[in-house]
Amino acid sequence: MDLTHFDLSALLPFIGVGFAAQLVDGALGMAFGVISNTLLVGVMGIPPALASQRVHVVECFTTATSGISHLLHGNIDRKLFFRLLLPGVAGGVLGAYLLTSLDAGVVKPFVLLYLTAIGLYILARGILYPPQQKEARMIAPLGLLGGLLDAAGGGGWGPVVTSNLLIQGADPRKVVGTVNAVEFFLTLTISAAFIWHLGFADLAGATLGLLIGGIAAAPIGAWAAKHFNPKTMLVLVGLVLTATSLYGVYRAWG
Repeated sequence: MDLTHFDLSALLPFIGVGFAAQLVDGALGMAFGVISNTLLVGVMGIPPALASQRVHVVECFTTATSGISHLLHGNIDRKLFFRLLLPGVAGGVLGAYLLTSLDAGVVKPFVLLYLTAIGLYILARGILYPPQQKEARMIAPLGLLGGLLDAAGGGGWGPVVTSNLLIQGADPRKVVGTVNAVEFFLTLTISAAFIWHLGFADLAGATLGLLIGGIAAAPIGAWAAKHFNPKTMLVLVGLVLTATSLYGVYRAWG
């Protein structure tokens, strides 16, 4: 970027996208990648591969800020954190490799249909929310699948992992905080894999704007996750996931 011709007004739309996406992601444990990629590609016309690469680079910083914020607010379950970490990183490496060798667009519409169904289920569960909670199971496979889809499909860690852990009955606040914390290590690994295969992303324009907006919103999202009650959180997760997934299906098959 030429600092002698720095134009803040050109960054404002990207700052807005980053802020809105991270605010939702920090509070609900999902959707930064989905929302950012949807707006960058569908609204601003950025090529999908470049948008995905830039979003993952930005997420290295936003997830670090979000993870620290959730730690300070006591939103992280350490046992769940370590059970998700290694499978998630392994899935991310595999997904980045697949994206550089296969057409992920063929699989993505079916993944989005699945996420739409999950979103509707969570929405119904939120409306009929029972007060009971239980320990989540099937954690390692979720981490592996979430990491793979996040890298190969341009987003999916939060929707896959957060939504499924919530369906299993885990504490929503702890799920959101822990999934956000693990995501830092996941995005760091995925970004390194993309850089290895595709070269360095240019930290200018959209990337810088997303970074500014995302980091600014991260502490607010962590605060919101701590203060939302479980019923409200489940309803909001269901609405966000259903809406973003249906829009993705529409763009893929519409």
